[in-house]
Amino acid sequence: MKALYNWLHRVWYEDGALGWLLVPFSWLYSGITSLRTMLYRRGMLNSAKAAVPVIVVGNITAGGTGKTPTVVWLAEQLKARGWSPGIVSRGYGGSRSGTSMRVDVDSDAAVVGDEPVLLARRTQCPVAVDADRLRATEMLVEDGANVVIADDGLQHLRLQRDVELCVVDGRRGLGNGRLLPAGPLREPARRLESVDAVLINGGDFQREFAFRFSLSANDVRRLNGSVERPLAAFSGSTVHAVAGIGNPSRFFDQLRAAGVQVIEHPLRDHETLSRGAIEFGDGFDVFMTEKDAVKLGTSLPDRFWYLPVDFALEPEGEQTLMNRIVERLSDCKET
Repeated sequence: MKALYNWLHRVWYEDGALGWLLVPFSWLYSGITSLRTMLYRRGMLNSAKAAVPVIVVGNITAGGTGKTPTVVWLAEQLKARGWSPGIVSRGYGGSRSGTSMRVDVDSDAAVVGDEPVLLARRTQCPVAVDADRLRATEMLVEDGANVVIADDGLQHLRLQRDVELCVVDGRRGLGNGRLLPAGPLREPARRLESVDAVLINGGDFQREFAFRFSLSANDVRRLNGSVERPLAAFSGSTVHAVAGIGNPSRFFDQLRAAGVQVIEHPLRDHETLSRGAIEFGDGFDVFMTEKDAVKLGTSLPDRFWYLPVDFALEPEGEQTLMNRIVERLSDCKET
């Protein structure tokens, strides 16, 4: 599986050999997704509008782009402006994503998924998971949410939305520009023209009128909660770095930028994690992403740490983007 992932990554982002073999499958994928979109537009497949405004935060590429920190930031911004946001997620990787479930800070990531638990802890907002986002949205409305943020719901057309935000990894961009599986795209690149805002996570990818942001990481925290230290304090140290996210190299690069010597342990996105799998037996500290930390609980020795990241947007861009979002939400309340 790892070898297949590595080959696909080379095909998508480095023009790897034999990638042309996948092109016919991309044509098939394109046909199926285009047909599905047309059926929704013509009302042959049912979509529905929630009782409150819905903001979708998603992407058009496979793999990590920074959606989860974006959702955390957006929830905090909305709360600061007097809204009561709820967050709906697919609950990918959880064993119960086929039914609506409320998520709280103590929920089991193996049951509801790692990202929903992280979102519940970071935002203190109501969170619900369900493959049927509309059904989960209705649960959040019952819990008092007056706006719902759909995490990774850009392609979930059953749930109508009032605002669409598309997050792009600025280093990897849109890869070779092909649809799955010959490329990383879930939808054609022209989809970016129809969303309300494109948010670019670092890198050199250019898009007119887009908002560029970064993910800042300043402190590391022990999983057992006993202490928090500046990441810079580990400069020159060697650590094991564990990352079960869509783009593990971004995590490893963050550590190296702080002067940390990294022994890499990339995992599949949402991969199940146990303490035994990260006991490397050499005494080095073990660093992991916050999304991986929620899978392990707090009963771990002092050498296990996680690195929270925060969404950072220029103040002027932040104000412009939030004004645009709030104006759209206010229009929805008046109709």
